[in-house]
Amino acid sequence: MIAYLERFVHGNDVESRQADEEDDCSSLCDALDLQGSIDCVATGLAGKDFGGVYSFKPLGFVKPANSDDVARVVKAALRSSNLTVAARGNGHSINGQAMADRGLVMDMRSMEDHFQVVRINGTPYADVSGGALWEDVLKRCVLDFGLAPRSWTDYLSLTVGGTLSNAGVSGQAFRYGPQTSNVAELEVVTGKGDIIICSEAQNPQLFFAALGGLGQFGIITRAKVELQPAPDKVRWIRVVYTEFEEFSRDAELLVTRQENDSFDYVEGFVFLNSDDPSNGWPSVPLDPQQAPFDPSRIPATAGSVLYCLEVALHYRDTDHPSTVDALGSSGRCRTQ
Repeated sequence: MIAYLERFVHGNDVESRQADEEDDCSSLCDALDLQGSIDCVATGLAGKDFGGVYSFKPLGFVKPANSDDVARVVKAALRSSNLTVAARGNGHSINGQAMADRGLVMDMRSMEDHFQVVRINGTPYADVSGGALWEDVLKRCVLDFGLAPRSWTDYLSLTVGGTLSNAGVSGQAFRYGPQTSNVAELEVVTGKGDIIICSEAQNPQLFFAALGGLGQFGIITRAKVELQPAPDKVRWIRVVYTEFEEFSRDAELLVTRQENDSFDYVEGFVFLNSDDPSNGWPSVPLDPQQAPFDPSRIPATAGSVLYCLEVALHYRDTDHPSTVDALGSSGRCRTQ
C-alpha cells in the first residue's frame, strides 16, 4: 500500500522540515516501485515555468518511464489526503499549472520514445508519446516518411500532450482547425490512475474532455496525430502594416478564401515600432542573413506598434517554375 506520511513541523524549523520532506520522498520512491526515477534533491527545474510568475518547490521530480509510471504516481496522490501531482511538459505554462507545491511533478519528456506511423482508413497518423516534442515529431515524420502534421504550434519545443491539453493553434488552424481537431486517438491516465484508450467512437466523453481540457480530466500519455504529405518547398513572406484595420481586413480575406486560392499558412502578430532587439524592427526579418528591416519606410503617422501578416505557400518539386514565381499574380495567391 502506498502511504504519504504527514508530519507537523514548525514553520521556522526549516532544516527539520527539509529533512522530513527528503525522508518522505525517499519512502514514497521506494513504495511506488517505478521503472523510472524520482529526484528528491535536484528539483529546481520543476519549481519554475515559462511565465516566471510563481515558483513552488516540489517534494520530488518524477521521471516516469512509461504510462504505467504515470498511473502509479496518480494513484499515490489519490490515496493520500495531501499529496498533489502535476504533469510538466517543457515547462511552458505561465501561471504555475505545471508545478506542485511540496507535491510531485512528473517530467513527461522522460517517457519512452514511442513513435510509429500508422494508417487509419488510408489516412496516415503519427502514434507518439505525450512527452515528445513537436519539433522531434516533425523531423521524424518529414525525414523518414515525407509527411508532416496538418496542424502544429508556431513554437515547436512543446510537448504533444501539453499542446493537446490546451488547443494548439498556429497559421494552419484556419484551414485544418487547431491540433485538438487533428487527433484520432488518445491514451489518457485519469484522475483515478486508470490508463484508458479513447477516441470519437471509444470513450468519447473522455476523448473530448481531455482534448483542450487543461489536464483537468486526465494526463495525455500518447496520441495519434493526423499527417499529410510534407511540401518540398515553402515560400515564406511577412507583410508589415501600420493600420490595424488594413491588417485585419487582409487577414480575414486570406483565411476565408478557398484552399486553392489562398496561402497554406496565415497568421499575424504585433511588434514594437522601435529598435528593440526582441520585439521591435529586428524581429521582422525571417533570416538573420536578410537585409534588416528598413524603418524609413514607416510613415510618420504610425503609432507605437506595427502589425505583421506572416504567410507561407507550399510547393512540390513537380510544380513548374513559372508557378513558383507567380506569387501575387492571377491565380492561387492573388490579393486584392
